[in-house]
Amino acid sequence: MSWKLAGISLLGLALGLGGSTPAAAAENTPRVSLQTSMGEIVLELDREHAPATVDNFLRYVREKHYDGMVFYRVVPRFVIQAGSYDAQGNHRQTRDPIPLEANNHLSNTRGSVAMARQDEPNSATAEFFIDLSDLKGLDQQADDMENKTGYAVFGHVVGGMDVVDAIAQVPLGGNGPFAGAAPTTPIVIQKAAILDAAPPP
Repeated sequence: MSWKLAGISLLGLALGLGGSTPAAAAENTPRVSLQTSMGEIVLELDREHAPATVDNFLRYVREKHYDGMVFYRVVPRFVIQAGSYDAQGNHRQTRDPIPLEANNHLSNTRGSVAMARQDEPNSATAEFFIDLSDLKGLDQQADDMENKTGYAVFGHVVGGMDVVDAIAQVPLGGNGPFAGAAPTTPIVIQKAAILDAAPPP
């Protein structure tokens, strides 16, 4: 299976007049901790703008899909990518793909987290990437009226961006689905865990 990138926090409603509660905030913007072999990365997800993508990602986290997987694609000034491959390049089985939500007005800016996919728009499963730079070329194209272009952003890094940058600087050439893009020393996601209350969909 070849996953590629082609080319180139909002709060919920609560009581009163637009007020919000901690529970509503946690439901709409759950946080996920990725404990990696180089340190912790904390993601804040945006369920209001990318509900299907966030629920899909959280399901994989709850099922411990990401535990033991590696960052198998590192492209400096572009992205670091992980999801379903271990240090030996073995692929872990995924669930059915989800609909593309690239039309959600969230942009691939530095620190954003988005879903990788194949050429087919509705093909994302568990592979995700973190943007190392502003990558507007990965957003939905302005003239796309059918939601077939772009990569769906569903959150952003709120802690450990220094870890992300450190991963982007490691020597490359290890095993993985992208020749020459895997770290020579595997960067392992030791544990992925939900930090805030995020009830199952």
